[in-house]
Amino acid sequence: MNNPVNPQNPDLNDTLVFVRVAQAGGFSAAARLLGMPTSTLSVRVSRLEKRLGVTLLQRTTRRLHLTEAGQTYLHQAARGLEDILQAEAQLDAGKHEAQGLLRITLPIDMGDDQLLGILSGYRARHPGVAVELVFSDARLDLVAQGLDLALRAGELADSSLVARQIGQARWAPFAHPDYLARAPALRVPKDLTQHATLCFSPLGRDSWTLTRGKTRAQVPLRCAFAANDMRLIRQLALDGQGVALLPDYVCRREVDHGHLVPLLPGWYARTDPIHLVYPGQRFVPAKLRHFIDEAGPALSALFDR
Repeated sequence: MNNPVNPQNPDLNDTLVFVRVAQAGGFSAAARLLGMPTSTLSVRVSRLEKRLGVTLLQRTTRRLHLTEAGQTYLHQAARGLEDILQAEAQLDAGKHEAQGLLRITLPIDMGDDQLLGILSGYRARHPGVAVELVFSDARLDLVAQGLDLALRAGELADSSLVARQIGQARWAPFAHPDYLARAPALRVPKDLTQHATLCFSPLGRDSWTLTRGKTRAQVPLRCAFAANDMRLIRQLALDGQGVALLPDYVCRREVDHGHLVPLLPGWYARTDPIHLVYPGQRFVPAKLRHFIDEAGPALSALFDR
């Protein structure tokens, strides 16, 4: 009775040796290809036959013949071995050449033309990479969600992640030119008491605290609108409804086009660091490594304008 196949702890090197011996037509030729003694190859093939419980090769003094079982095993094993070698070759290429899907999560308000321009430039340099953006104001679990990278504003709590600071988000007062044309002059923080204010409620509805260097000013407010949605507050400012505290990065385009005016230069309600964040790992994929190295400086220039 043949011994049953024991799948426990198979040595795939034995399979590799058998495939190479069969393909080379003999132990001597295979030994030259593999750089191993013929005796070692013979031992490995014999061990494989013992584990499988079948004869794979019939050896004579002149020739080597595959048994029917050997032909069947060679057909399947050679194909599997080729798949393994191809997979390893792809992984090896991936260590150097950026390829695959790069999934990035970022806050909803960070998506603008300038950021998309940076991403488009990265893709032009690495056409083998597809980019997926996941917009969310929630701090998603990068590993659980299969995300490669996060762009995050504010302090970080998860020490298991690798973080690189690329800039700062400065919360400052902004208003539409039409509002400023009909409103009182605004030269110092206390002048805000004479203005309609648009309050992002996490920063306060009754007063704003502004700082410039070591100088601090707490200003009581005449709040016209309050909401916990920053995008709504930004839209109200664009509609000329009053003065809003907004992070400078969400106002770049509107300031450049004259739709919002930064007020009280140097005075900020809060400054949040902006980081690129990714899971700690021994081998950083080329797609992520290239993005951090190439897009990181461009993002730094964007957020530290």
